Amino acid sequence: MILVIGGTGTVGSELVRELLARSQHVKVLTRSQEKVKELPAGVEGVVGDLLEPDTIRTVFRGVGAVYMSNASSPSEAHEGLHAVEGARKAGVDRFVYQSVFGAEEPYIPIIAAKTIIESALRTSRIPHVILRPNNFFQNDYWYQEALLRFSVYPQPLGNVGVSRVDVRDIAEAAAIALTNPAYDGLTCNLVGPQSLTTQDVATMWGSALGKPIGCGADNLDEWEASVRQFMPALTAYDLRLLFDIFHERGFKGSESDIKRQRDLLGREPRDFQSFARDTASAWSTPRAREEARA
Repeated sequence: MILVIGGTGTVGSELVRELLARSQHVKVLTRSQEKVKELPAGVEGVVGDLLEPDTIRTVFRGVGAVYMSNASSPSEAHEGLHAVEGARKAGVDRFVYQSVFGAEEPYIPIIAAKTIIESALRTSRIPHVILRPNNFFQNDYWYQEALLRFSVYPQPLGNVGVSRVDVRDIAEAAAIALTNPAYDGLTCNLVGPQSLTTQDVATMWGSALGKPIGCGADNLDEWEASVRQFMPALTAYDLRLLFDIFHERGFKGSESDIKRQRDLLGREPRDFQSFARDTASAWSTPRAREEARA
């Protein structure tokens, strides 16, 4: 049995599908009973919370491997530490943790919590793999309306370059790590084959959509003020700190990162142009256009 913590999120839901395709028995921990109802057939859903002792004591029983992608929040480190300790006490055989690219930047809260969890996992003596993905291609789903309706790409990636990665590559890497002990002890950055600026991404979206796409506010003061209209101020601020790095020195993968990922996946990482083209095709249906206008 494989327990997926975060199995209804962007990466977790893709991982659940990948594991089912590999005929694995999957259990998903979620805080929401409604989310349990949305899980694919054959997946066991468990409602619980890693801040609740009863969940920590019971959810890892009978589990052979754990994948954890817990959401960024003020309680992220606490939840992650509980998961590592709960898994250790339950005798879990393998733990695959989704950390973040740039984990050597521990002064940024979004990264620091993951650095703490990584450290706990290394000292737990649980066989483990740490995956450190970069900015997701699939984050751009949030910008469907901006791209289709206003012809603007709003994510402020900056002008240095970010080695964005496809969520499907993260899920496949996780599935391999969960089911193959040969990778125990691996720490792997997950990146795409290109380093992309805001303008690069806007240009690729323009090619995929067949129209010019402009760039949104690359001024981070303006960006932070705008996103505070629909997210908590502290969340916007924490994200701003991450984007400051993007703007100052980029978030670029190395050739060794790509080689390690290629060795893990057995193929080249997916490229952004193909993702944008396929997504634009999916968005071209009448229903998708109507949803973007809603």
